[in-house]
Amino acid sequence: MAEPRPALTPAEADSPCLTARQAAAWLHLNEKKLYELANNRDIPAARVGGKWLFPRALLEEWLLEQAHGGALTDRLLITGSDDPLLAAIVSALAPTLGGEAWVAYSPVGTMAGLEQLARRRANVCALHWGGVAHSEQQHATLLRRFAGHRQWTLLRLAQREQGVLLRRGLQADNVAMLAGFDYRWAMRQPGAGSRHFLESALAARGFAAEDCSVVAIAHTEREAAGLLAREEADCAPGTRAAAGEFGLGFLTLGWEAFDLALPRDILFRHLFQELLRACAGSTARALAARLGGYDLAPLGRLIDIGRA
Repeated sequence: MAEPRPALTPAEADSPCLTARQAAAWLHLNEKKLYELANNRDIPAARVGGKWLFPRALLEEWLLEQAHGGALTDRLLITGSDDPLLAAIVSALAPTLGGEAWVAYSPVGTMAGLEQLARRRANVCALHWGGVAHSEQQHATLLRRFAGHRQWTLLRLAQREQGVLLRRGLQADNVAMLAGFDYRWAMRQPGAGSRHFLESALAARGFAAEDCSVVAIAHTEREAAGLLAREEADCAPGTRAAAGEFGLGFLTLGWEAFDLALPRDILFRHLFQELLRACAGSTARALAARLGGYDLAPLGRLIDIGRA
């Protein structure tokens, strides 16, 4: 007859990280099964000095996620890239849920959003990284940098027109003119998809972001647009939709893919499916047309990260 597993001591229970033995005892699993889950990245774990460590807080969250109808299925936390259409859809959806569920959107930029997703602090990350022609490969490659990506999927929300926002009254024929002369830039932070798109466009013309006269760093696209609307800056990287929302001018640089990265189990949650239905609805499509710079034809297409 097998001996019962020893209970965790108070000191072990309070530790922020558990060893494999401690985690197996806490989860009532044998260590062989725990190692299998860790090696397959199916459970929150980190390999340090040749040994597995299991963050207790993430284990608690993981356990709740495994439960049918668990406590975390009544929330949908979206992060990553800023987008006027997605923000409007979330704002319209939240009141319809009342106290039954919570949907929130906190844009922090593509790279910072993926870090939040990898740390399981968000359920969905909106992202864009380069031109639309190579977006499937670029986005898949980007996701592979992060732990846990094997459990993620990628869903296309739209294609967007990317470029430079211009303050009212400013005319610009090309981005080289804006970089080469003394125009005031509201620049996005490193790791933002709009900054990456701008840097690629500048490099193709022999310029770099360092050539731009930066007067402010904007951490969201709408923050950048606000700076231009108040005439505190002359130009900023961003989408045609952001320009349309704030009544700004716009210099196009090309089209990009706007995708959502999320764990596969989130894909079939009721809240996420509600969000997709709202994105495909007539109200969202009418708003996309008014803002300009959207192509919603690819909405809902899944991209295989492993093959892209």
